[in-house]
Amino acid sequence: MGALPIANHIRRLRFEAGEMTQSDLAEAIGMTRQTVAAIEAGKYSPSLEAAFRIAHVFGVKLDDVFQWVE
Repeated sequence: MGALPIANHIRRLRFEAGEMTQSDLAEAIGMTRQTVAAIEAGKYSPSLEAAFRIAHVFGVKLDDVFQWVE
């Protein structure tokens, strides 16, 4: 199985948020750092709730974080 059809900008958003760590983001959304790392690397698709939580942490819309790639 290849890459997931969902791209994300989590790494860029973390950098723009004062170089927030994966651990900081994980704590803010109630997940583990390993899960955040897997989502960021495109190895795991977050639940809809987790995706909204991530967008909320950065104060952006969901589609500013995640995009469907065809």
